[in-house]
Amino acid sequence: MQFSHRTGEQSLNALSLRSQQLKEQGISVLNLNDSNPTHFGLSVHGSDFVYTADPHGDKSARDALISYLEQRYNRTLSADNLYILSSTSQAYAWLMMLLCDPSDRILFPQPGYPLIESICALTSAHAVSYRLSYDGSWMIDYVSIEQALERYNQPGAEHPIKAIVLINPNNPTASYVKAEERERIISLCQRYDVAIIADEVFYDFPLDAFDSRSRWAGENSVLTFALDGFSKMLAAADVKIGWIYASGPHEMLEEAVRRLDYIADDFLPMSSLITAQIPALLTAADNQTQNIAARCQGNYEWLKNYTRNTSATRGLVSVLRAEGGWSALLRLPSSLDDDLVGERLLDTLHAMSAPGYFFDFHANGYMAISLLPEAKIFSTIMTKTIDVIESMIDEI
Repeated sequence: MQFSHRTGEQSLNALSLRSQQLKEQGISVLNLNDSNPTHFGLSVHGSDFVYTADPHGDKSARDALISYLEQRYNRTLSADNLYILSSTSQAYAWLMMLLCDPSDRILFPQPGYPLIESICALTSAHAVSYRLSYDGSWMIDYVSIEQALERYNQPGAEHPIKAIVLINPNNPTASYVKAEERERIISLCQRYDVAIIADEVFYDFPLDAFDSRSRWAGENSVLTFALDGFSKMLAAADVKIGWIYASGPHEMLEEAVRRLDYIADDFLPMSSLITAQIPALLTAADNQTQNIAARCQGNYEWLKNYTRNTSATRGLVSVLRAEGGWSALLRLPSSLDDDLVGERLLDTLHAMSAPGYFFDFHANGYMAISLLPEAKIFSTIMTKTIDVIESMIDEI
C-alpha cells in the first residue's frame, strides 16, 4: 500500500531523539518550554488534574467503547486500532489525507448519499463512482469496479484508486454488502493494492436483510477502515462522536496506524469533556438502537403491505426491497417527472420529497422515504403521498 506523501517519514531531531533515549532509560526529562498548564496546577479542573493528549482519543473512553463494540460485533478488537473523532465525515477526511495524494482516486457507490464527492473535493482527492443495480435486491456491479481499477491502477499510474468506499448498508438503497460481494471485493483490493473504507453507521438497523451480511470492522485480509458513530446508534444527531477502527495485514496496519497518529495529533484529540460522556452514552445504546430498529421495521412492513394492496394503490407505486437502514425507496412510473411530482407534493401536502436524482439515480421514478416517523403519522403521510402520485398518473 502506497500511502499519501502528506504523512511521510517524520524523523526526530537530535534533541528529541536524545530525550527519548533518556526517557527509555527511566530518566525524567524536564521540558523547559512546557506550555501545558495542567502540568503546573493551573487547570480549571483543579490542581491535581494533568492532561496528556492521546491522538487516538482518551484511553478510558476507548477502553469502554472497545468493550461495548466487542460484545456488539461479536469479535475481538484492539483499543490501539481505534480512533475517536467528531464524526464519520471527519473520518472520511482523515482517511483521504492518509491514503491520497492530490488527485488520487476514491471509488464510491452510486446511487448513494452525496457526501463522498464533497469530502474528496475538500481534501483534493478525486471521486470515481461504481454502480449498484437492482434486480429484486440491490447488488454491487463488479464490472464497473474492475473496469475502474484496470483503468487507473496500472503499474506506474500517476493517480491510482487508493480505496473503495462501501456503505454497509447503503443509503438510500438500504443494501448490505453480501458474502459473495465481500469475497470478490477483497480479491480485487488485494490484486490492485486498494484499501477499504466501510461506513457501517446503519448496520444495526436490519429490515429485509439477507443472512450473509457481516461487518467489516476487524477484517484482516486487506487494509480496512470501519466507520461508525453515536449519532445513528443513539438517534442523536447532536451527538457528534464517531470512530475509525483500523485492521488489516500486520505490517500494513502498523504503518497505517503510525501515519494516522500523525494526522490525529495535528488535528488534536476530541475534548475530554465530550469523551467523558462515552461510558454513560453506551448504557443507552442498546435500548435506543432497538427502539429505532422497531420503528423503522414497523413502518417498512406497513409500506410494503400498503403498496402491495392493489385495491388501495392499483399497483402503480411499489416499494423496493430494503435490507437495512432508516429509509426505503418508492418506485413510481418513470413517465412522471421527478420535479413535477415534488412540486405537486409541496403545493398540495406542503411536503418536501427526495427524488432519485438527489442520490445520483439516472432515471425518473425513485423517491427516498424516511422510516423514522411515528406509525400513525407515517401511514397518514404515505397514504396521502401515494394518492397525489396516483392522481398525477391519471392525468397522463
